[in-house]
Amino acid sequence: MEFVNIFPVRIRQTIPKDKWDGLEEIRIRAKLPVEFLYADRRSLHFGVVEKEEIREMMNYLSGYSLYAMENELKEGFFTMKGGHRVGVVGRVARAEDTPNGKKGICGIYDFSGLNIRIAHERKGCAKQLVQQIRQGDSIHNTLILAPPGAGKTTYLRDSIRILSYGDSEHMGLKIAVVDERSEIAACYQGIPQNDLGPRTDVLDNCPKERGIFMMLRSMSPQIIAVDELGKEEDFMAVYQAVCSGSRILGTVHAQRIRELSEKPYMRKILEAGMIDRFVLLSRELDGTRKMQIYDEAMRRIC
Repeated sequence: MEFVNIFPVRIRQTIPKDKWDGLEEIRIRAKLPVEFLYADRRSLHFGVVEKEEIREMMNYLSGYSLYAMENELKEGFFTMKGGHRVGVVGRVARAEDTPNGKKGICGIYDFSGLNIRIAHERKGCAKQLVQQIRQGDSIHNTLILAPPGAGKTTYLRDSIRILSYGDSEHMGLKIAVVDERSEIAACYQGIPQNDLGPRTDVLDNCPKERGIFMMLRSMSPQIIAVDELGKEEDFMAVYQAVCSGSRILGTVHAQRIRELSEKPYMRKILEAGMIDRFVLLSRELDGTRKMQIYDEAMRRIC
């Protein structure tokens, strides 16, 4: 899909053709200029979008089938063909539909803003990372740590691809991806839009703690890959997966390596020595990534 077609003609005419290169996000807000965000942290603005035009854009992005996206919109986003993710804000509809009696979300309407995160596959970016986490014919249990926007999902995705394909010295590995937010595989109608390799199975739009157990029972994975571990239930599922013999390759929000020991639900895993490698990513001012690797005792080794 060409992103220029998303916009009304009058907005299209304000955007020079050369401004689409290097684009990472398109932010659209009612009564405000369209904002383009780039990998080098530049931002440019074009035109002003009306609320009614955002509704038209949503119809176009959904293939004129908004009703078919009700479940996805409850989560505040949906995935386009090509793996591009569209975040949605507006007025939330609520209903008394949760077991504890609290109001649950039925969906979003009166759309007031969109955030289109453009999917990029940076193949080869994780080559050095994979070299550091390999262990014979398998890998060390590994967590990739980074603050938001530093590239941990990109590195996780490329690591999965490299490990799944294998190379002249290493067999490809069976990998089970639990993709709760559809960011790793970027599935569209159940089919991964990103290249995760020939030995990778994907469970899309499934809570991590449930998906890990489902994959363990059904797919006999050598590696389970998950993004954005955060809840206590996530880490308990990781604990069970490691005890079952699978290796873990996951990501966690963190700016410092020591932040992990400050999370109460991480202590059991850390004290048990279940994670062998910690990869800390940071983003430099020029947009490049810096990588530091630590062992199970959180000693820097690379």
